[in-house]
Amino acid sequence: MRLEDVWLRYHRRGPWVLRQADVAIGPGEVAVVLGRNGVGKSTLLQLAAGVLRPTRGRVVDRPAAVGWVPERFPADQPFTVGAYLAAMARVAGLPGAEADRAVRRWVDRLGLARFRDVRLPQLSKGTAQKVGLAQALLRPPGLLVLDEPWEGLDAAARDLVPEVIGEVLAEGGAVLVSDHRGETVRLPGARHWSVADGTVTEATPTGAAATVVVELSVPAAAVSAAVARLRADGHHVLRIRDHAVPPPATRPGSDSPSTAAPAPVSGADHSGPDPDEAPVPGAPGSDRSPDEVPVPGAPGSDRSPDEVPVPGAPGSDHSSDAVPVPGGSGRSGPASEVAR
Repeated sequence: MRLEDVWLRYHRRGPWVLRQADVAIGPGEVAVVLGRNGVGKSTLLQLAAGVLRPTRGRVVDRPAAVGWVPERFPADQPFTVGAYLAAMARVAGLPGAEADRAVRRWVDRLGLARFRDVRLPQLSKGTAQKVGLAQALLRPPGLLVLDEPWEGLDAAARDLVPEVIGEVLAEGGAVLVSDHRGETVRLPGARHWSVADGTVTEATPTGAAATVVVELSVPAAAVSAAVARLRADGHHVLRIRDHAVPPPATRPGSDSPSTAAPAPVSGADHSGPDPDEAPVPGAPGSDRSPDEVPVPGAPGSDRSPDEVPVPGAPGSDHSSDAVPVPGGSGRSGPASEVAR
């Protein structure tokens, strides 16, 4: 799929949100869309997904099956989760038995079974986001477009997103994704599309741009001062969470506490520090929780105030018949304190 000299503005005499966008993505490729707030990242994703049409230029070779997960999902629709997914399976062109199997698969995989008879407006933001992700995957997509897909998800669902992306790529699909949390660090080999000043450029990550992520543990009373100091030093504070410190272990035959390193997290590099050396937070063999994701300085979310609502959302003036629009997203609370 290719965007050829694509321009877009939302009003006839309004400013150009994107100018001369000329980028392409092929089967089995994933591209991460980067940029500051309001620069047009979501606009670029909506153009790629077919939710928006270019003011100038064209999008060519878009796959027939497009999975689209918006950052915000209009959850005030009069459907239960099961009825909504069944309807979206029909919209995707799946025959009856295949549609039922697809709905069951993603309901089970995303932990939605107990919400199947719950109406969409009654869902939490995180659960609504899971519904939005499920509908995009009912039919195997040739192009999967994800706008902040990790927002509002629990740890298990966050871990599932890169797994699902890998499956789409393995089947020959392409994936476009934006993320301000830094979760895309778990997408090795991803290309980077940078959006700034209305233009889109491709940047190849280099070793010089490598980011080190460190988790810090500080007394509760010192959190505000620590955060201020880290930011003053140019670091990016990613998360803050409460952390219960376990009692120190004691060496056999000794009454003094030991600083022995904890057991390595599953899947981590097991070549950790010497057991008699205090572990460095974030280093191999450290005690970082497996559901905390190292984040390399991703820019913030890009929802521009002058971008139109997702088609089908309340207050939107865009037709919803171009692409079926899923249902919602959520914002999760802080999780931990990490700085780079």
